[in-house]
Amino acid sequence: MFFREVPGPPNAPTLVLLHGWTATADLNFFTCYQALGEHFRVIAPDQRGHGRGIRSNKPFTLAACADDAAALADHLGIATFIPVGYSMGGSIAQLVWKRHESRVRALVLAATSGYFASTRQERLSFLGLHGLGVLARVTPSSTRERITERVYLQRKVSNWEPWAAAQLQQHDWRTILEAGGALGSFNSRDWIRTVDVPSSVVITMRDRVVPVKRQMRLFEALPRAEAFRVDADHDAVYAAADQFVPTLVRACKSAVERAKV
Repeated sequence: MFFREVPGPPNAPTLVLLHGWTATADLNFFTCYQALGEHFRVIAPDQRGHGRGIRSNKPFTLAACADDAAALADHLGIATFIPVGYSMGGSIAQLVWKRHESRVRALVLAATSGYFASTRQERLSFLGLHGLGVLARVTPSSTRERITERVYLQRKVSNWEPWAAAQLQQHDWRTILEAGGALGSFNSRDWIRTVDVPSSVVITMRDRVVPVKRQMRLFEALPRAEAFRVDADHDAVYAAADQFVPTLVRACKSAVERAKV
């Protein structure tokens, strides 16, 4: 399992950074490592099928990613930690609390929601991703690679730095498609109000991917939450890093301080 680590100050609390769909730890959080590392120990894994993340023949599930985070903490001797989830990583962070409650000191959720599909169009879109993921299981890998190169990568990375393009080229695209389908099925609304640790919710106020009203509903549902706002779109973590990064640092520090009370 590949992960980045920033040691941080001695005895600092540990953050486990959980990246979004189709990203990697570095693509999602490269702007944040240094600033967060001044206050925290930072662990940032690539999720299953993403970048250099775990490869498995089993269907992708968000719950498995949550279990991966806890298992990585076990491997590193980390008793408790703060999951920091961005977009899809926010759903995984919520599941880390649900499945490994005793390990979670606080939650930090950014540009995310308690659900990602509510309209018929959204459900159909995510269902289509699930179907493509099933189809990809019976498609030769060489064919998948050609389709990825021609249809996705050439469009996606034309203006990217070479290192960033290389990150995407390491994806297992069958798993990526399954991850999209899994995201469409995620729904924490039945249990999110039972979260009993302090949380910080970073809301991207111009978000065109995760509607602001859904981010606000997540904040309002969390019993011990504090909101932090960034006047930017879903890509705020790098496109508006000057706003997002210091806000994320404040959100993490606030969650940790409230966990001590």
